[in-house]
Amino acid sequence: MKTLFRRSVLFLVQAILYATLLTASKLQAQTVQPQQQSHTGKTANQFANTKFTYKIIDAPNKTFGYDIYADGKALIHQPSIPAVAGNEGFKAKGDALKVAKLVIDKMKKGNGHQP
Repeated sequence: MKTLFRRSVLFLVQAILYATLLTASKLQAQTVQPQQQSHTGKTANQFANTKFTYKIIDAPNKTFGYDIYADGKALIHQPSIPAVAGNEGFKAKGDALKVAKLVIDKMKKGNGHQP
């Protein structure tokens, strides 16, 4: 019985992380301007030289979210788990931290594609 419960929880966490990454990609596509052509004709990631920082924030019902800053300016405020119904954030601070880092990594890579 405990094994089934653990597998169910693990599956739920994986589904949430996947949905979060998927939603973050969509959010980035909506908020980030298209990549610009460099003088060499290759597409350049507009965030290539950006300094990203993040802050884990408190969310409703003792949960956690995150804020992402680009060069000190607020870029993303995410108090709830993306793509999951409701307004609650991540149950564990570490989960919010992992997702914030993944979102930053994707933005640095230009929506998951290296220029």
